[in-house]
Amino acid sequence: MTELAASDDGALGFPDGFTWGASTAAYQIEGAAGADGKGPSVWDTFSHTPGKVRGGDTGDIACDSYRRYREDVALLASLGLSSYRFSISWPRIQPGGRGASNQRGLDYYRALLDELGEHGIAATATLYHWDLPQELQDAGGWAARDTAERFAEYAALAAEALGDRVARWITLNEPQVVSTNGYRNGDHAPGLRDPAAASAATHHLLLGHGLAARALRAVGATEVGITLDLHPVRVFGDHGPGELERSRLITDAAANGIYLEPVLHGRYPEHAPSALLPAAALIADGDLGIIRAPLDFLGVNYYSPIFLRAGDPADLRRNENPARCQLPGVVEYLPEDLDRTPMGWLVDPSGLHQILVEVSRQAPGLPLFVTENGCAAEDYVNPDGEVNDVERVRYLHAHLEAKASAAFYANVVRANAIPLLPANWPR
Repeated sequence: MTELAASDDGALGFPDGFTWGASTAAYQIEGAAGADGKGPSVWDTFSHTPGKVRGGDTGDIACDSYRRYREDVALLASLGLSSYRFSISWPRIQPGGRGASNQRGLDYYRALLDELGEHGIAATATLYHWDLPQELQDAGGWAARDTAERFAEYAALAAEALGDRVARWITLNEPQVVSTNGYRNGDHAPGLRDPAAASAATHHLLLGHGLAARALRAVGATEVGITLDLHPVRVFGDHGPGELERSRLITDAAANGIYLEPVLHGRYPEHAPSALLPAAALIADGDLGIIRAPLDFLGVNYYSPIFLRAGDPADLRRNENPARCQLPGVVEYLPEDLDRTPMGWLVDPSGLHQILVEVSRQAPGLPLFVTENGCAAEDYVNPDGEVNDVERVRYLHAHLEAKASAAFYANVVRANAIPLLPANWPR
């Protein structure tokens, strides 16, 4: 890898072999919700439930990529990108989540992959980006151990059909979001508010990853990883021994460690709140060994950090929120000097540098791919027929500087994928 240096015009250089790509998710772009034998997913059900999604939006049409994939690939090529991370819709391949494959669904992905190949764009396929077949959810979803077994079967089926065209496989995208937002607080599909189901889903998602990784390798896959959303945790004030330091450890375990430590080290973190951990009865002998299956790379999704400071959860001040660590005298805080996206998320590029360096220290030599980083914006077309998304451009430039710095510092960051998502998509 070459030395990072700024050019005469101030542009940052990136190491040799750095991969530039874009990232999408099936439900967010494909449309064709019931076409060619596709079954319903939990997001089909959730988005069609009144009041669940802003404006009543659904993925029925989305970006219509199912029919316009050739145009989409041409856009990728026009940007000079050499990699594309997309997700496979499980219910498009197995409408009910089990049994024989839907050949028309597989044909779509074959055609997409062939189009990418003709443009010299390497494919990274994510097997699960949140669109669980509704039939499996009706049988318990990720709260049921059987779903992990079905996921491994689906992974093998997909790899057998498409593996000759896929460069890299990602088992799961952001299992933390599935468990927390889908099963614990109900903001995402399937919309449950069931702490016990959420904790069970945590373990079964991770088990599904391990079983799927094993299934993928059994049919010849050579590059297998998982994508986690990671958040650096920072403390204002003294964070030596005491409640603030304890709050940092608990928050980091809750936000990051519950998924990162089992995958890297085969254990759940010491400081994780017991309410978030799976019950011991759910963890069978050998599960953690399966979850710790060797990774060829780790996908990192980064959006914002978490800040903690001393405060009274019963008397919150401006920009304060109750802390997820639930310790007395500690609150989460949104610093006023940081910009925010239209969704209220903090904009802090330095957090990306921090998380990449921290993970590289935990897993020396493991390639890291920035599989998502970006911001939703309230885009509009001006009178000249253009979208001047200056906020997004500024956001991306700042985060690219952080990636370049981390790549130079840690010599581990291998790729950047800008998520191509509808501006109003609920994340």
